[in-house]
Amino acid sequence: MAASVFLVSVPVFFQAPLVRQLPWLSLALTAGILWLSFWLQSRSKTKLWGDLLLGFTGSWLAGSLYWGWLRWEPVLHLPVEAICLPVALWCAMRRRCQVGAWFYLGSLFGTAITDLYFYLADLIPHWRKIMQVDPALALPVFQSAIRQVQTPWGISWAAVLLAVLLAAGLAPLKSKQLHWWAFGGAVLSTILVDGLFWIAASAV
Repeated sequence: MAASVFLVSVPVFFQAPLVRQLPWLSLALTAGILWLSFWLQSRSKTKLWGDLLLGFTGSWLAGSLYWGWLRWEPVLHLPVEAICLPVALWCAMRRRCQVGAWFYLGSLFGTAITDLYFYLADLIPHWRKIMQVDPALALPVFQSAIRQVQTPWGISWAAVLLAVLLAAGLAPLKSKQLHWWAFGGAVLSTILVDGLFWIAASAV
């Protein structure tokens, strides 16, 4: 579960700045991560980690494509993040690469809940503005978005969706099967990442 939390955090704190400056490098790294996942799976002692890394590869690929070339359009965020969904569902149904498949599904579920909040709190216009303006001029946009979040409507929906994430993240931890722990860890890490962004934005 700790590994799931770490791998969900990596794209946010490492890939995001990399992909804005060097999108092609971020995309090329997908091949390297994929190769490493297969290599780890080929060894009995590291097979589990290779499985988990395979699921992470799907998230990395989607992040490279969206944040590299499509970040100006929030509507495309979830469809691009779901680019490997058919593969993950196929693996889950066939009971192959279970840990990686459920890690990817948990990460995607967390992303979907976060995006849903952006729509419910009417933050999509702020998303577009932040992606269009120079970073040095983004402060007023951040402040406007925080005011939107701090309304009764924004706080209420944040509480509701937080409860959904907690339920979806904690329930799988009752199982002894590792793929459910990968799913739960990915979902719970969404709370961690979103919380850190909320704190950072509020401090601006």
